[in-house]
Amino acid sequence: ERLQKILTLLSNRQPDLTVFMDEVHKPHNLAAIVRTADAVGIGHVHAVFPEGVRYSGHHTSSGSKRWVTTHKHETLKSGIAEMKAQGMQVLAAHLSDKAVDFRSIDYTKPTCILVGSELVGVSDEAADLADEHVIIPMVGMVQSLNVSVATALILYEAQRQRSNAKMYGECKIPQAEVDEICFKALHPTITKFCDKHQIRYPKMDEFGDIDDPEWNQLRKQIKK
Repeated sequence: ERLQKILTLLSNRQPDLTVFMDEVHKPHNLAAIVRTADAVGIGHVHAVFPEGVRYSGHHTSSGSKRWVTTHKHETLKSGIAEMKAQGMQVLAAHLSDKAVDFRSIDYTKPTCILVGSELVGVSDEAADLADEHVIIPMVGMVQSLNVSVATALILYEAQRQRSNAKMYGECKIPQAEVDEICFKALHPTITKFCDKHQIRYPKMDEFGDIDDPEWNQLRKQIKK
């Protein structure tokens, strides 16, 4: 049952939808963004952090971090270049003369949502690197939302459009990644053993049980 639940989760993953955090560093915001990413089917997010700030996975939500990988980039320019090399449109949540309502964007296209730091928002460099700027319309006195709240609103618009386009329910990630995620979730103790000794993970049968005589022999040799 757990294997089937994981496979269902992975069938809803959207590998061509992601978030890029430009110097977001507060633990509660990181946790909230990762949690929302998982909720809409994102398995990988990206980030650059301010100089002197160390990122640690324990900052993210304890449940979500198991399913969402945060990739740290050395520079914003190289990170965004990687997103564009994957054919993604890069949308910066940024107030500018050319900004458009976030709901007017076609999120069924490969998309990277670029969000900025808690204090100053998207940097000038990030704004220049983005293909388009989006804003969340406001009619009150406030001029901006918390970065995690803004990210959630945009991601759920993307989820709505993709759901209407029937983009959920069919696995789009490589089988090797599916196998690795399933194994780590079902066999955490053996995963640690394999990582410690730098050996491959054993093969599983259709029920998620280990079925790999060659690996069992290898394990016995290591224990000796």
